[in-house]
Amino acid sequence: MTDFNAVMDRYLAVWNEPDATTRRKAVDDLFADGIRYVDPLAAAEGREALTALIGAVQQQFPGHTFASGGPVDAHHDQMRFTWTLTAGAGDPLVIGFDVAELDADGRIRQVLGFIDKAPG
Repeated sequence: MTDFNAVMDRYLAVWNEPDATTRRKAVDDLFADGIRYVDPLAAAEGREALTALIGAVQQQFPGHTFASGGPVDAHHDQMRFTWTLTAGAGDPLVIGFDVAELDADGRIRQVLGFIDKAPG
Protein backbone atom coordinates (compact mmCIF):
# COMPACT_ATOMS: atom_id res chain seq x y z
CA MET A 1 0.00 0.00 0.00
CA THR A 2 1.32 3.41 -0.99
CA ASP A 3 1.95 6.06 1.66
CA PHE A 4 0.56 8.97 -0.34
CA ASN A 5 1.52 11.52 2.33
CA ALA A 6 5.14 10.41 2.02
CA VAL A 7 4.95 10.73 -1.78
CA MET A 8 3.57 14.28 -1.41
CA ASP A 9 6.31 15.19 1.08
CA ARG A 10 8.99 13.90 -1.31
CA TYR A 11 7.34 15.74 -4.20
CA LEU A 12 7.36 19.07 -2.35
CA ALA A 13 10.95 18.44 -1.20
CA VAL A 14 12.02 18.08 -4.85
CA TRP A 15 10.44 21.45 -5.68
CA ASN A 16 12.26 23.00 -2.70
CA GLU A 17 15.69 21.41 -3.29
CA PRO A 18 18.17 24.22 -4.07
CA ASP A 19 21.09 22.03 -5.17
CA ALA A 20 20.75 21.03 -8.84
CA THR A 21 22.63 17.74 -8.48
CA THR A 22 20.66 16.66 -5.42
CA ARG A 23 17.42 17.78 -7.07
CA ARG A 24 18.15 15.73 -10.21
CA LYS A 25 18.82 12.60 -8.13
CA ALA A 26 15.57 13.16 -6.24
CA VAL A 27 13.69 13.57 -9.55
CA ASP A 28 15.21 10.31 -10.80
CA ASP A 29 14.13 8.53 -7.60
CA LEU A 30 10.58 9.88 -7.42
CA PHE A 31 9.42 10.26 -11.02
CA ALA A 32 8.96 7.67 -13.77
CA ASP A 33 11.16 7.91 -16.87
CA GLY A 34 8.37 9.35 -19.02
CA ILE A 35 7.00 11.78 -16.43
CA ARG A 36 4.46 14.19 -17.88
CA TYR A 37 3.92 17.44 -15.96
CA VAL A 38 1.32 20.01 -17.05
CA ASP A 39 0.02 23.13 -15.30
CA PRO A 40 -1.53 26.35 -16.64
CA LEU A 41 1.90 27.96 -17.10
CA ALA A 42 4.21 25.11 -18.10
CA ALA A 43 4.52 21.63 -19.49
CA ALA A 44 7.40 19.17 -19.27
CA GLU A 45 7.93 15.62 -20.47
CA GLY A 46 10.76 13.52 -19.08
CA ARG A 47 12.93 13.83 -16.03
CA GLU A 48 15.42 16.25 -17.57
CA ALA A 49 12.68 18.66 -18.67
CA LEU A 50 11.00 18.48 -15.26
CA THR A 51 14.31 19.13 -13.47
CA ALA A 52 14.88 22.19 -15.68
CA LEU A 53 11.33 23.44 -15.04
CA ILE A 54 11.77 23.18 -11.28
CA GLY A 55 15.05 25.10 -11.49
CA ALA A 56 13.36 27.82 -13.55
CA VAL A 57 10.54 28.14 -11.00
CA GLN A 58 13.09 28.46 -8.20
CA GLN A 59 14.85 31.25 -10.11
CA GLN A 60 11.54 33.02 -10.71
CA PHE A 61 10.58 32.85 -7.01
CA PRO A 62 13.82 33.11 -5.00
CA GLY A 63 13.34 32.71 -1.26
CA HIS A 64 9.95 31.02 -1.67
CA THR A 65 9.07 27.56 -0.40
CA PHE A 66 6.45 25.04 -1.41
CA ALA A 67 4.46 23.50 1.45
CA SER A 68 1.47 21.27 1.90
CA GLY A 69 -1.85 23.07 2.01
CA GLY A 70 -3.74 20.19 3.62
CA PRO A 71 -4.18 16.45 3.63
CA VAL A 72 -3.73 14.19 0.62
CA ASP A 73 -6.85 12.71 -0.95
CA ALA A 74 -5.99 9.46 -2.73
CA HIS A 75 -7.32 6.22 -4.12
CA HIS A 76 -5.89 3.48 -6.30
CA ASP A 77 -2.85 5.02 -8.00
CA GLN A 78 -4.07 8.65 -7.92
CA MET A 79 -3.59 11.42 -5.42
CA ARG A 80 -4.52 15.08 -5.17
CA PHE A 81 -3.23 17.66 -2.75
CA THR A 82 -3.16 21.40 -2.20
CA TRP A 83 0.14 23.25 -1.97
CA THR A 84 1.26 26.78 -1.21
CA LEU A 85 4.22 28.88 -2.34
CA THR A 86 5.26 31.31 0.36
CA ALA A 87 8.19 33.54 1.26
CA GLY A 88 8.76 33.47 5.01
CA ALA A 89 5.75 33.58 7.31
CA GLY A 90 3.49 35.71 5.12
CA ASP A 91 0.40 34.79 3.18
CA PRO A 92 1.00 32.42 0.26
CA LEU A 93 1.86 34.10 -3.02
CA VAL A 94 0.47 31.13 -4.93
CA ILE A 95 -1.99 28.37 -3.95
CA GLY A 96 -2.65 25.42 -6.18
CA PHE A 97 -3.43 21.76 -6.25
CA ASP A 98 -1.91 18.88 -8.14
CA VAL A 99 -3.30 15.55 -9.22
CA ALA A 100 -0.58 12.91 -9.50
CA GLU A 101 -0.76 9.42 -10.92
CA LEU A 102 1.66 6.72 -9.80
CA ASP A 103 3.02 3.80 -11.79
CA ALA A 104 3.23 0.19 -10.60
CA ASP A 105 6.57 0.95 -8.87
CA GLY A 106 5.10 3.85 -6.89
CA ARG A 107 6.83 6.53 -8.99
CA ILE A 108 4.93 9.55 -10.23
CA ARG A 109 4.17 9.18 -13.95
CA GLN A 110 1.91 12.20 -14.46
CA VAL A 111 1.11 15.45 -12.68
CA LEU A 112 -1.77 17.74 -13.61
CA GLY A 113 -1.44 21.07 -11.82
CA PHE A 114 -4.02 23.75 -11.18
CA ILE A 115 -3.61 27.30 -9.81
CA ASP A 116 -6.22 28.56 -7.35
CA LYS A 117 -4.50 31.83 -6.41
CA ALA A 118 -1.74 33.68 -8.22
CA PRO A 119 -0.33 37.20 -8.17
CA GLY A 120 -2.33 39.66 -10.24
